[in-house]
Amino acid sequence: MKKSVFSAVSAVAMISASVAVAEPQAEVLHYWTSGGEAKSAAVLQKEFADNGGTWTDMPVAGGGGDAAMTALRARVLSGNAPTAVQLKGPAIQEWYEEGVLADISSVAEAEGWADVLPSSIAAHMKCEGTWCAAPVNVHRVDWIWANADVLEANGIEMPTSWDEFNAAAEKLQAAGVIPLAHGGQAWQDATVFEGVALGILGPDGFRKAFVDLDADTLTSDKMKAVFDQMRTMRGFVDENFPGRDWNLATAMVMNGEAAFQIMGDWAKGEFLAAGKVPGEDFLCASTPGDGFLYNVDSFAMFDVGGDDKKAGQELLAKLVVGKNFQKVFNLNKGSIPARTDVELDEFDSCAHLSAEDMKASSEGGSLLPSYAHGMALRGAQAGAITDVVTSHFNSDMSSDDAVQQLLTAVQNSM
Repeated sequence: MKKSVFSAVSAVAMISASVAVAEPQAEVLHYWTSGGEAKSAAVLQKEFADNGGTWTDMPVAGGGGDAAMTALRARVLSGNAPTAVQLKGPAIQEWYEEGVLADISSVAEAEGWADVLPSSIAAHMKCEGTWCAAPVNVHRVDWIWANADVLEANGIEMPTSWDEFNAAAEKLQAAGVIPLAHGGQAWQDATVFEGVALGILGPDGFRKAFVDLDADTLTSDKMKAVFDQMRTMRGFVDENFPGRDWNLATAMVMNGEAAFQIMGDWAKGEFLAAGKVPGEDFLCASTPGDGFLYNVDSFAMFDVGGDDKKAGQELLAKLVVGKNFQKVFNLNKGSIPARTDVELDEFDSCAHLSAEDMKASSEGGSLLPSYAHGMALRGAQAGAITDVVTSHFNSDMSSDDAVQQLLTAVQNSM
């Protein structure tokens, strides 16, 4: 009897010891593979290791994340989900509905996330009231980036209207400069499109079209004007644009081959990684019009077995939303912290502009989720819109036909 009791006590002690020393493990699937992004991911890897964790990196190239999502689905279907995955927007809820996400509410509550995250951002991180994802940052999508020397040499100011942009582009073309650096990938077409749409439709019109999927707005004269502007902009890109990655388009602006790029502020991370200085080497401004389109990177934790993996998820969630990582990561990435209590003293002028505009847009009701980057709509609806956008951009489709196809595509996706 004594022997069995001693054995049982010893077994419990051994189990307790193994739980206590469970080394945090995290296999992390992400698509941060360009220069600035990879540097940012390395920051998180180092902090994870410094806190006793072992990080297994699973990068999948492709700025839009499509390839990463294909890889994720294959892993989940095989019963071997990664520990943590770079997910965002409605995709988080879609995976939750499949019953494969873990609950990280204990970390969120212990760390007081609800007190330091904007309510609109926090809402994306919750699944039926529980916390299921951790926000990394807030990216602004509707930016124009420019080569300062090219603009100065051609007597051009940063455009504040689409008419000004078109006039500047025509002047640059006449001078032998590519006006718009662009990569011919569907998500990049959509990024330019929604920036144009926000300026022409206005914040309310954008919300009706790309959040509410309002039929009248989707087929309105203003939407036709959006496609008209896209047709004009197609004439401002070089003939080698098909298939070009976004960071290669950014490099065209850096080296003076092109003047402008319309891209989220992850492009700023590329400029900074190359040692470029905002206001001197490159310029930043929002695309013409009012409003702020946001894209929030976040990590969703998948339901995995093993105390070491669960410890890894808890550590990763804690670090991701921690003040230090939010500051250091976003300084590298080009975005701004999701936390509202992080000091911005070390951030550049573009980041300060982004933070000021986000605050003003939030107060004015024009802080809007990006449709092109998976924040506003579920995959089927967003994909249907982008299919029409990219078909129009790469053909001679009329704007009248485009808006009708847009409506049909959205209706068929619902």
